[in-house]
Amino acid sequence: MITRHIQGKIHHRIVEHGDTVYIGGLVATDKTKDMKGQAQEIFGKLEELLAQAGTSKEKLLQVMIYSAAFDQKDAFNEAWCEWLAPETFPVRAYIGGAELSPGTLVEVVTVASK
Repeated sequence: MITRHIQGKIHHRIVEHGDTVYIGGLVATDKTKDMKGQAQEIFGKLEELLAQAGTSKEKLLQVMIYSAAFDQKDAFNEAWCEWLAPETFPVRAYIGGAELSPGTLVEVVTVASK
């Protein structure tokens, strides 16, 4: 069974299929923040959405990170390591060269288990 939550104009924010939760691309609202600040804001939003879907950051399976500022990967990783315990790290990819909206440094797409 497929369950969709938070319908937007062109997509749903969360889609559940069985015990798997897919969360579409999240970006920071405050574009004045640096990379670490944008990452922290995204992680906060992600925790809220995961909770709404009945799961948590400890159950993340995969994270795809699209960056418009690859040279700031260390700042993203700093926020990442403060947010997640190493034993719960999911698989991930950090992809540079993304063309994101003005001021957006990073976008995060996730898959989690229930």
